[in-house]
Amino acid sequence: MLVEVCANSVESAINAERAGADRIELCSELAVGGISPSYGLLKTVKERISIPIHVLIRPRSGDFTYSDAEYKVMLEDIALCRQIGVAGIVSGVLHTDFTLDVSRTAALMEAAQGMKFTFHRAFDWVKNPKETMETLAELKVDYVLTSGQGKSALEGMALLSDLKRLFPNVAIMPGSGINEGNVRSIVEAGFEAIHLSGTKFRQTLAAPPPISMNSASFLNDDKLGVSNFETIKAVVDKVK
Repeated sequence: MLVEVCANSVESAINAERAGADRIELCSELAVGGISPSYGLLKTVKERISIPIHVLIRPRSGDFTYSDAEYKVMLEDIALCRQIGVAGIVSGVLHTDFTLDVSRTAALMEAAQGMKFTFHRAFDWVKNPKETMETLAELKVDYVLTSGQGKSALEGMALLSDLKRLFPNVAIMPGSGINEGNVRSIVEAGFEAIHLSGTKFRQTLAAPPPISMNSASFLNDDKLGVSNFETIKAVVDKVK
């Protein structure tokens, strides 16, 4: 079975390789489901490990529907991945009604030609998973990373098993909540690959800082925080 580790740092990537993982999905900011890694992180990890690197192409947190400018960023990031020589891309695009954006997903795959392509957990939002999987199979994606539309892969096992049976030409990769205590059930179900982060938190400061830099109000799936023209202009007009 192929073991893919979602690595969010150089240390995570090195630990994944040392522990025997087959490859990593490199990203940043696991707390929001992952976003594209920086050039510096990608380049440094590529220099430090020898197992294959698949790179998450997701320009921001929130939903999976992107503006033209955001979509251009995604294509530019894929071009960079090609230049650096990574093994795979992890991405995908939806419409706001939770249906697959076929044309944009196909164009991402075209840009990633020669690299493996994983459609990521945006799949867990789609209204008609089997119909969507049929389209992804027609597009010839290599992997679909999914929890089976459950809060964890164990909760979504019924759909995962159905997808595996119905679409043998796509590697269904269970992900979310997989650990040493439950992975045996995934193995016994006959899946080809699994995805996990294996994250544990390490204390870095002797005491909590005086103020937090985390903003819970910014964590939204259905809203996008954007620097607002009127808000900024009102401030600029006051000081200029």
